Amino acid sequence: MDNKSIRLKDIARILNVAESTVSRALRDHPRISAKMKAQVQRLAKELDYTPNQIALNLQNRHMNAIGVVVPKLSYYLYGRAISGMEEIAEKAGYNIIICQSNENAEREKAIVQELMGTRIAGFIISLSSSTVDFEHFAKIKRRNIPLVFFNRECEDIHTDRVIIDNFGVAKQAVEHLIQQGSQRIAYFGGPANVQISNRRLEGYTAALQKHGFPIQSSYIMHSEFNPECAQQCARQLLQQPNRPDAILVFSDQFAYTLYITARELGLHLPRDLSLIGFNNEPASALLSPALSSIAQPMYEMGRTAAELLFQQILHRGSYYRSQTKILQSRLILRGSTK
Repeated sequence: MDNKSIRLKDIARILNVAESTVSRALRDHPRISAKMKAQVQRLAKELDYTPNQIALNLQNRHMNAIGVVVPKLSYYLYGRAISGMEEIAEKAGYNIIICQSNENAEREKAIVQELMGTRIAGFIISLSSSTVDFEHFAKIKRRNIPLVFFNRECEDIHTDRVIIDNFGVAKQAVEHLIQQGSQRIAYFGGPANVQISNRRLEGYTAALQKHGFPIQSSYIMHSEFNPECAQQCARQLLQQPNRPDAILVFSDQFAYTLYITARELGLHLPRDLSLIGFNNEPASALLSPALSSIAQPMYEMGRTAAELLFQQILHRGSYYRSQTKILQSRLILRGSTK
């Protein structure tokens, strides 16, 4: 018999037992005797039996894997967060299926639909920058599939989420720029529909209003997540007649673009321009002067998101109260600020 065609019923026939007995023995069920387990497992090994994963998924209602959907794996935050998720998933005996939407809402929807078809145990998702329709998330909830949002969330869907205090830490950063003597402070954000970028903008605005600074629309810039747009926006911001003397930047990646553009325009950091980024990427400390940045608890964000998801999996089918975990960030001051 071809090893690839070995099925549960073949092992059951050889041992003259029921298929259910073989299935339970392979799953180490407590109702099956140690002797029978040993016989079944020994024969399965001799015959090179491979379980039918699809059948197991149907039997268990879900596979032992969780789907993680992120905007881009190249973003430093997501690599670190996924490492945290893997730590928790491995302890729980689960695998992770990692997908990237590439900041594309349609691709995000297609990924969610496909993973639902595999009977995935649950989802951990950070939204793409172009996602404005949330029906695919509502569909996950209607099917009672565990779902956790992290970093970029969807406020329209009631479920667990893991975020940082984007408003508070942005406000803190701008107040630092004010205290160091900056007078013309700008905000360089991500796309206008990205929720965490807008929360940071709100923190920026609140700090200026608190200290009596005017809100100038020319000092608020939104860039798409591509180098060409970022470069164009950086030049537009820095070539104003009354250019900013300090900028809070949505990410270190955008801050690098501003850093290079400032130097090309003959500006000196921090004498002419102070910069504070987000994410505290490793390269930020290697620049000269080094980039001040906001360090987010990326690994802990991933661990916490996975812990919440497994709580949902454990309570699936029973009452579960959704939670929002707000993790704290730190302002790391370096040479790019005075």
